[in-house]
Amino acid sequence: MADGIINVYKEKGFTSHDVVAKMRGILKQKKIGHTGTLDPMAEGVLPVCLGKATKLCDMLTDKTKTYEAVLLLGRETDTQDTTGEVLAEYPVNIDEAQVKEAVLSFFGHYDQIPPMYSALKVDGKKLYELARAGIEVERKARPVEILEITVDRIQLPRVTMTVTCSKGTYIRTLCYDIGRKLGCGGCMESLLRTQVSGFSLKDSLTLAQIEELRDDGTLENHILAVDKVFSEYPALKMKQDFDKLVHNGNPFYRNQAEGDSLLPDGPVRVYDSRNQFIGVYVPDREKELLKPQKVFLGGTPPLPGIPICPENTGRKEELNHEIYNRNQRISD
Repeated sequence: MADGIINVYKEKGFTSHDVVAKMRGILKQKKIGHTGTLDPMAEGVLPVCLGKATKLCDMLTDKTKTYEAVLLLGRETDTQDTTGEVLAEYPVNIDEAQVKEAVLSFFGHYDQIPPMYSALKVDGKKLYELARAGIEVERKARPVEILEITVDRIQLPRVTMTVTCSKGTYIRTLCYDIGRKLGCGGCMESLLRTQVSGFSLKDSLTLAQIEELRDDGTLENHILAVDKVFSEYPALKMKQDFDKLVHNGNPFYRNQAEGDSLLPDGPVRVYDSRNQFIGVYVPDREKELLKPQKVFLGGTPPLPGIPICPENTGRKEELNHEIYNRNQRISD
């Protein structure tokens, strides 16, 4: 079974779930997941997680994303893109300077009302299911952030933009909101996702290309190892005597790993003494140890509220000063 991440180019007409289903067929393995929904009309970067890397799906979903979008002014639809039913059409009596001013005004934080045609749930029902049944419900605005926004081309009524945004931002709704601000309405005509965290468009592979690489026996060269996703975090290697701690997903003291005994300031990549990647650990300053945030090898992290003694994985008792001192002597 393959473990890692493939940068897939999702083509138009496929849902993200379609891509996962086709990848399962290509690789002949079930444990596969995607890292954030792309609408069928959209195309571009869709990192797909394989095997143990499926634990990464939620972490990559939280990453910022970059899109190239075409806004069509003068039209509003029920889906906020050109695939939907036209609700209204307006004349586009504006100039390029007004367009640029309106687009750039969305830079930074703003409260966005999610579209009815979305997978968000209200009272247990997905909004798009309600929308298809002709039911519209009130949606609360959600805070989103436009980290970068540029106007690349204006050929009225079309405007091409590049947008880098936070998790949960709907580009369709951004297009709708810009149209409303200009007073002529607007909807999204096309969407290309060009970047998700460290995954870029130039390195993405179509499903057909992935099949060819599989047949050539070279696909593994295009699967990113799980630990490479966290390359910005410093690495810690365990001392051999304490490998069992991390193999069981337990916390450990800093001096049970190689290097100095100072707790790191943030997340770290943890490897056992044989350089096997274990997972991501974060410092717990109250207990002066490192605890698992996401484990990819061995056991799973203990449930919150259950104290684990790093010096003996079988004992589940409160850490105390005496145990801490004993561990210090053992590992010195």
